[in-house]
Amino acid sequence: MKAPIAFAGSPIDRADHIRANPDELAALMNWRARLLKLDGLSPVYTDDGALEWGTLADADPEAELVFLGLMDGKACFAAVPDEGATGPAYANPSIWAAMSALDPGELALYGGARSLVDWHARHRFCARCGGPTKVSKGGWQRNCESCKAQHFPRTDPVTIMLIEHKGHLLMGRQPRFPARIYSALAGFVEPGETIEEAVARESFEEAGVRVRDVTYVASQPWPFPSQLMIGCHGFTDDPELAVDFTELEEARWFTREELEAARAAGPDGTDTLIFPRPFAIAHNLLTWWLDK
Repeated sequence: MKAPIAFAGSPIDRADHIRANPDELAALMNWRARLLKLDGLSPVYTDDGALEWGTLADADPEAELVFLGLMDGKACFAAVPDEGATGPAYANPSIWAAMSALDPGELALYGGARSLVDWHARHRFCARCGGPTKVSKGGWQRNCESCKAQHFPRTDPVTIMLIEHKGHLLMGRQPRFPARIYSALAGFVEPGETIEEAVARESFEEAGVRVRDVTYVASQPWPFPSQLMIGCHGFTDDPELAVDFTELEEARWFTREELEAARAAGPDGTDTLIFPRPFAIAHNLLTWWLDK
């Protein structure tokens, strides 16, 4: 795909070999190490779209530190906040501002760090026995001090799909969306499903269409809190819709001409459609479809 995918392409070396070596990791926690500055879970950044960094001396002495990796020969860390996400990302204006302001590599670095520290903030107790957990492997694991269970940062797979019928694409909108904004249908992959099965099930549940010939297009890490958006494309032979209004406010078919016009109109869109923003994988999927 031509356009860069938001939150992908982090410049950091995750350095797994260091995570697994406590002595080597401890040796890197010195005056040269960098601490990613965060305001809770929101990034702190300059007017030039660069993340701000401090030293380990800037961290609360009681804070848990996680090792993000190596960059420019320096160890990079982030501090776990007192609490994890307390509401949906779309309700936080600072998140939307950051997605527009940060350079692509900086946005990817922030996204990975946010997912990790948010997971730590929400998993201080064991899911098996309820006992306290402790950071291990540089922050890429938590161990229960009571039952010795090991816990690992999770990523939840979500399918997001373009459904096509005779040169038209199906898109939907949720009630919380601003006016004229539509996106590709999407939904979580459930246990025991393939990606293709999840695309077919979600498309039928949300819009009543039967989908065939599902193919993978691209993916996007989405750190709110920690999803992997799996972009797909499929076809339906029957365009009749049966919208689940508990999931969607509306679903409709768009012509290639309507989508091209919305893309050409820029951020303000047309009278009927605003093209998805560049930080959303729906933008990349639609661009791929229009340009292929």
